[in-house]
Amino acid sequence: MKRLHWYIIKSFIGPFFVTLVISLFVLLMQFLWVYLDELVGKGLDFSIILEFIVYTMAMLMTNALPLAMLLASIMTFGDLGENNELLAMKAAGISLYRIMKPLLVLSLFISIGSFYFYNQVIPVSYKKLIALMSSIRQLKPEIIVKPGVFSNDIDNYSIKVGRKSADGNMLYDIMIYDHTEDKGNITVIVADSGTMKITKDKKYMIINLFSGQNHSEMQPRDRQKLTYPARTDHFKKQAIYMGLQGMELERKDESIFRNQNRALRNDQITYFVDSMSRDLERQRIDHALMINYISTLTTNVFKLARKDTTPNPEIKLLAYMDLDSIIQKSSSAVRLEIINGAINSARNNVRAIKLSDDIITDYKRNLNRFEIEWHKKYTFAIACLVFFLIGAPLGAIIRKGGLGAPLVISVVLFIFYWVTTTTGEKFARESVGALWQGVWFATFVFLPAGLFLTYKAANDSVVFNLNAYADFFKGIYNFFKKKDKTKLEEPSESA
Repeated sequence: MKRLHWYIIKSFIGPFFVTLVISLFVLLMQFLWVYLDELVGKGLDFSIILEFIVYTMAMLMTNALPLAMLLASIMTFGDLGENNELLAMKAAGISLYRIMKPLLVLSLFISIGSFYFYNQVIPVSYKKLIALMSSIRQLKPEIIVKPGVFSNDIDNYSIKVGRKSADGNMLYDIMIYDHTEDKGNITVIVADSGTMKITKDKKYMIINLFSGQNHSEMQPRDRQKLTYPARTDHFKKQAIYMGLQGMELERKDESIFRNQNRALRNDQITYFVDSMSRDLERQRIDHALMINYISTLTTNVFKLARKDTTPNPEIKLLAYMDLDSIIQKSSSAVRLEIINGAINSARNNVRAIKLSDDIITDYKRNLNRFEIEWHKKYTFAIACLVFFLIGAPLGAIIRKGGLGAPLVISVVLFIFYWVTTTTGEKFARESVGALWQGVWFATFVFLPAGLFLTYKAANDSVVFNLNAYADFFKGIYNFFKKKDKTKLEEPSESA
């Protein structure tokens, strides 16, 4: 039996790692396609790009691992079924449960390891990835000089070239406007040819110009004159050092993002949730106390009742007052003042209640994000086990190996799982029902399905045979048809 178990584990390990690499690659290409504009054209070193890819792959593991688990289990048991190995094992008296047992134990260890990975590795990767992406976003694009077009990528300079050599090293018909003095186009440099080079630290641009002139506009000695003298200097070779700002990658401090929900472990999330829950409760109390209960109406009524100008009377006095009689005894001017004050107070209360309610909603939504992240670490781990319970019996039922049918089935099931998970998380984030119900909704749907498929596959029940379903409904149809025919024949027999 041990040899059989090792054989099944070896049959699973290969497809699992292959499908995991394929899933990571596909998800990584999708991610890079979304953020391609922020990466291309900024002269990033290969080490920076590799670092970005490593952090991204760690973040994408939450989707790639369950998908690989599903696809590998379908492929493994599909191959065993297609090669009649499952049939031979069952003929030898080995049930499907015993065949699945070693992989079930392996899936359990993978689920535990995935929880540790999500709880320990992903928070660190998330902080590093967000800090790196924020640093890249602030990085200026690489300087590209196109022939016939002025380039303003360098601060205080505007550069135009007529043409470039085939290798792009030599520039011809160069024109440079110098705006370093911030006085307009008073300095122009023209050269027949030249070269451009950025220093290794990307702090300076060095332009070597050949055979050119410097044209500069001088300030007149007599300010009342409207004519400006000009000066032209000829040179055979001239070097210009232009300072570059924002061209080098300045890494941001990772600690800035340490309080985000995905950057925390579950024990840290628990601490944050407790603190945020107290803040939310405090905000609700402030919301209740903020409402102006003693409006202009009640204040003026107190004044009339007590014949004084006490600004803050006790609200208990209202229980012993006949407000209608007090208002009726007052003059029309006072009555109008009371009504207008009550309307203004009501409007102010409505605005204050709406503003406070929006603040409480934002507090609650932010708190839900942290609680959802706490639950997701467990749902991600259990998803690996659930997808094995779905994929293994499914492969035994369809009996198709390779990447064809298993890949199609896996993608369809995973898309349905992703849609279900996203919908449940949205409901949980917006406080539609209990939060744990929304986060665990996909697990509640897929776990019974996996157990049902395992039961059907173990008992060799027909699941995907359309003819069996057709015969079942045909039998129901014939039963009711025969019953109706019997009812029609009963009157004729009595006659």
